[in-house]
Amino acid sequence: MKIKSQQDFYSGLMFIGVGIAFAWGATTYHIGEGARMGPGYFPLMLGILLAGLGAFILFESLVVETEDGEPVGKWAWKPLGFIIAANLLFGILLGGLPSIGLPAMGMIVAVYGLTFISSLAGDEFSFKENLILATVLAIGSYLAFIVLLKLQFQVWPTFITG
Repeated sequence: MKIKSQQDFYSGLMFIGVGIAFAWGATTYHIGEGARMGPGYFPLMLGILLAGLGAFILFESLVVETEDGEPVGKWAWKPLGFIIAANLLFGILLGGLPSIGLPAMGMIVAVYGLTFISSLAGDEFSFKENLILATVLAIGSYLAFIVLLKLQFQVWPTFITG
């Protein structure tokens, strides 16, 4: 068969690969059953669902006719770099780096850092819009994780909370 959409073909392969990896990794945990789910049940089902979605996308890339074959373009290195850097910064700000003496800055600072660095991946940057977005995300994260789920995250930097 001829590939009619390169983008769909390769994204389908990626979904299948990640889905199989999740499902395979879940087998190291107790799976359980629908009524009594074990810790491996959700990742197994998620992996199977992701692999199934990938198979559907892959099949569609071979069947559905596209105008130009939707070729895969060049790698977008700038956005990729900023998104990876934003996630690394989030982890460092949230947990700190004890090996170099950097204390944890807490969830609020980490969310602001993540938002501002990841926004640099786009073509346009608006400080005001990013400030509003970061504030909404910080409040939403606080409400979801600290208030509703009662998770034990450090919210503020140590030098503020004391």
